[in-house]
Amino acid sequence: MSLTIENLHASVDGNEILKGLNLEIPAGEVHAIMGPNGSGKSTLSKIIAGHDDYEVSEGRVLLDGVDIAKLAVDERSRAGIFLAFQYPAEVPGVSNANFLRAALQARLPEGEEIDAVAFYKNMYAKMDELEMNRKFTSRSVNEGFSGGEKKRNEILQMIMLDPRYCLLDETDSGLDIDALKVVAKGVNSMRSENRGFLVITHYQRLLDYIKPDHVHVMADGQIVKSGGAELALKLEESGYDFLKTA
Repeated sequence: MSLTIENLHASVDGNEILKGLNLEIPAGEVHAIMGPNGSGKSTLSKIIAGHDDYEVSEGRVLLDGVDIAKLAVDERSRAGIFLAFQYPAEVPGVSNANFLRAALQARLPEGEEIDAVAFYKNMYAKMDELEMNRKFTSRSVNEGFSGGEKKRNEILQMIMLDPRYCLLDETDSGLDIDALKVVAKGVNSMRSENRGFLVITHYQRLLDYIKPDHVHVMADGQIVKSGGAELALKLEESGYDFLKTA
């Protein structure tokens, strides 16, 4: 099982951003992507999730061998893709509890209903693990939340939805060290041989807590270098200039 990107070319507003990108993330592995601003990292995650601002002109996105490039966002989500955003959106008027319950209900076969008692018991347990106040269940999704609260809420959604492949787009952005540790703990609790992760970050500090199996460097819409966790340490030390002479 794997999430596989084959020769992916994509553009937005006529500007080509991804230029023949190839990447395979087997289930059970954590892959980190680093790279300069504008290299296409966030674009990649959004295209995998099905964001309709981007036009894919060539290539395939394979989820366990099935091409999902033509599927709508909700269909990709139900197939097992989850994207945690760098800047999570606010959803006024929709409580966290109702949002999660509706998302889980949409994954059940027609005619089946969620067990409300089991749902709340599970949600409260996960919130406790993420050190989230239970009052957040009645608050509108991300409305008025601090940056750290929004990121914890994204991880709560990920844990509850139990996806097969998790895409984390700069989840560490704007987090203090305590919030970073809690978020990383939530991510690490989900690591298993049946789930893959794509972690997009600029900084080694996130990878101190979420240990990657592989690190990739993106530049100009392509993967230009890959290695183990030590590659991230080298980037932290030397920046991206070393790639010019590597």
